Amino acid sequence: MIGKFVRVIVDRPMGSCHHDYPDYIYPINYGYVEGIMAADGEEQDAYILGVNRPLKDFEGRVIAIITRTDDLEEKMR
Repeated sequence: MIGKFVRVIVDRPMGSCHHDYPDYIYPINYGYVEGIMAADGEEQDAYILGVNRPLKDFEGRVIAIITRTDDLEEKMR
């Protein structure tokens, strides 16, 4: 997966509030990779780094995979 070009749909743009926790503001663009399913049955989550403005979508290369201990799926960036 590292190095693969993907399209990310940004459903939580930089500066937006979390839908369940309105005091949490997203410091980066966060979304999902179109067409790649994760372990939780949803499309793969992705963080977009290096872009300092809100986005709707993004095409780029996967540079890292984050494994969180409190989640079923890995996060791409």
